[in-house]
Parts: sequence; C-alpha cells; structure tokens
Amino acid sequence: MKISFLGAAREVTGSCYLVETKTGRFLVDCGMVQGRREAMARNRAPFAFDVGTIDFVLLTHAHIDHSGLLPKLARNGYRGPVYTTGATADLLQVLLPDSAYIQETDAKRASRRAHGKNVDEATPAYSIDDAKDALTLLQPIEYDTYFTPRSDVRCRYRDAGHILGSAIIEVWVSQGDETTKIVFSGDLGQPGRPILRDPTPIEDADILFIESTYGNRMHKSHGATLDELAEVVDNTLNVKGGNVIVPAFAVGRTQEILYHLHRLTRQGRLHDLKIFVDSPMASKATRITQKHFELFDRQARDLVEWYEGATNLPYLHFTASVDESKALNQIISGAIIISASGMCTAGRILHHLRNNLARAQCSVLITGYQAEGTLGRRLVDGAKTVRIFGDDIPVRASVHTLNGFSAHADQAALMDWAGHFKTAPKQTFVVHGEVKAAQIFSGLLKERYNWNTLVPEHGQTVHWNAQNQRLEP
Repeated sequence: MKISFLGAAREVTGSCYLVETKTGRFLVDCGMVQGRREAMARNRAPFAFDVGTIDFVLLTHAHIDHSGLLPKLARNGYRGPVYTTGATADLLQVLLPDSAYIQETDAKRASRRAHGKNVDEATPAYSIDDAKDALTLLQPIEYDTYFTPRSDVRCRYRDAGHILGSAIIEVWVSQGDETTKIVFSGDLGQPGRPILRDPTPIEDADILFIESTYGNRMHKSHGATLDELAEVVDNTLNVKGGNVIVPAFAVGRTQEILYHLHRLTRQGRLHDLKIFVDSPMASKATRITQKHFELFDRQARDLVEWYEGATNLPYLHFTASVDESKALNQIISGAIIISASGMCTAGRILHHLRNNLARAQCSVLITGYQAEGTLGRRLVDGAKTVRIFGDDIPVRASVHTLNGFSAHADQAALMDWAGHFKTAPKQTFVVHGEVKAAQIFSGLLKERYNWNTLVPEHGQTVHWNAQNQRLEP
C-alpha cells in the first residue's frame, strides 16, 4: 500500500491524502490551500494524480481546507461517491457554492487589474456549476455505521467534536490475508466545549493520521476565556464607546460566539447587547446547526430551552442584503459585528475592519486559528498597519486573541485523545500543523507514549508493508 501526502503536511490547510492499494485508489479529504500568497496558484495547479483512477473520496468535515477542491475534482471528470456525514453534506450545500462565488468574484477583480497580463490570477479553480456538480456526488453516512465503499475497504465515521458533522474516520483495508486499520483523526475538537459532543476515543490503529494544529501550545481555560470575552465586550461598548468586530468562521465559530454571548447575558454579566451577524453564509449555517439538534450536548440543549422562554434577550440581527451590510458602517458605537471570513482573507469582514481598525475605541476579537500569510495572522502578530482594498489602515483598535474558543484541540487535549489507544499505532503520521507545531507534538508522542512518529513532507509518498506491518524504505 502507498500513501501520498498531498496537503496539510507541515502546513495547516489543503488536507488531502491519497491511499493506493493493489486494487484501487481513494482520497481522504480534498481541501483548498489557504493563507499564503501562492495559495490560489496551488489550488489552480493540476492534481498530483489521475482523477479517473480515484474510486471514492472520504471526507472528514465541511471546512473548505478539507473539502474546497471537491468541485475542481468534479470539474476534472470525477463522478464517484464522496462519503461524509449528513450534517457535513448539509453544510457543503452552502460552503461549496460560496467558495466558487468568491473565486469567480476575485477572478473578475483580478482580470480588471491585470488588463490581460496575468491570466492565471483571473482564472478561478472552479465555477458555481462545478460546485453544484460536486454536491450531487455526496453520499451521507451516519456516525458509528459501517459501510463498504469497495469490497476490500470498510469504513466508519466517529464524532470528532470539531464542527457540526466533523468526523474521525476508521478505515480497514484488506490485502489478501492481511488487514490494515488506518485512522484519520480529521480535526479534533477541544473537549468540554459547549454545543458539540467531545471527540470519540479510538482504541486501536495500525496507521494513525493525527492533526497537530495546536500541537505546541495550550488554550486558555474555558472560564478565563469567557472572563476575557465579557471584559472586552463590556469595556469596548460601555467604557470606550466603540464597536466589537469579530472575524468568525461561518460554520462553527459564529454559532459558538452567539452561544456564549447569550449565556453571559443569561448570567447577568452582559446587558443590552446589539449583535449583528453580517454573513449570509453564517445565517444559513446557523439554520443548518439548528436542524441537527440531536448532535448538541446537554449544555446547548439547556440554553436553547432558556432562549425559547427568556425575555431579556440580546438584540440579534442577521443581515441579508448588501445594503444592510453597508449600513453597519454607519454605526459608531455599541455594536458587536460578527462577520466572515474567519481569517480576514475575504468577505464582508474586510469592510468592517477597514472602518473600525483605525479607531482606538474599538476592539477586534480573534477567535480562531489564523494561517500564515493571512490578514488575521498579521493582526495577531501585532502589525501596526495593514493593507485593505489598496489602502494602508493604521491598527489603533485593540486586538484580542481568544484561543480558548478554538475548535481545535490543544496540545493537552490531543495527548489525552492519543492516550486512549490501548496499544501504540505501528506508525503515526503527524499532519495538519505548521512545521514547529507538528515537530514538537511528534516529539511529545515519542517521549510520552514511545510511538513511532513521522512528520511527512508535502508531496511525500510512503510504502506500507501490510504483511510486516511497517514502512518500507
């Protein structure tokens, strides 16, 4: 068996792994690269495999860095099944067409700037029609249900607790008399967070792919994070007299921030909030989240029950039109504006940052991972000036990073999840992390559990000897 690391190897985005056996080939994830300047060039580049030879795709979850090149796969002729959970399939109905729309819009803008000089930048990786084609390939599978995408491959999805519908994938590949169990962690959620259930413990694997986004650091405690959220919001709105701007991923993070703001109101720690969610995609994702109430944990169910009967609720408005979005720019103080994208790379959040970053009365709340090369990362790293829509904007607003809201498990949680394995995997690949994070986490797994680990390089292919259950040189 051969395994190729075609993305999320020594980097966080672009998740894509190719597994080849004597009888066929399949992909796990097919995600877009995000963040760096060369990201779109990589997304437009030809696949590193013959699309016609792929039998099926296993998808861990809906985030674009895991799913975003499925339309390109369809554009190149792929017509096989894409297996994923039902909630993920629902979210992709929103996320994939939106991704295509953003690319088409960016390509038109680049075409106007380039005047025909740079054709590549004016070419999207795929179109809205390609996204619609990809959606027809989705095959929803329930959690904890065995399915057989090919006669020699058996699979099962387990709850990863990362975002709605996110999954750990267990895969059993049979070759002759030998069966190799491969586990793909996908993105693991931080245990103890509200709304979603904790990641499912896995007890055995021959080969393990484990994410390492925060493999080199810990999140603030949940209590300390809520304290900081309450303090920043109260101080900005009631003392400084400004706005709170929240770049948030439309799926997962927006819903969690809304949950906490309502919970803090319920506890009497915040009052008279005016919250605007300026993201059509987030509005749709919130409705999908409500549809999958059966996936909520007890805390979230309790809050929903309170919400239905409460009278002192925050003002909450989901903007729909462009005109409504533009009207928010006239609000000088008292507003919490939640908008996508979460890494500040595109979308309506850029307008709100341009209008509020230069104002010392305002605050920016960073609530999720910011990839290298993104505007969000520059803000986290303390940039004094940033460029938005061709203008240099001074950063006078206070910038607060609340990693306690991260949808990713921190180092301690990753180690705890790994600690549920009753026997060490014969080979562990540490993926989905920047080089430093992946290497530190790999070393920790070796030191504490005596695991055989490897931090693969992008494009690397390894050979697995199923009979001897080891990597071949």
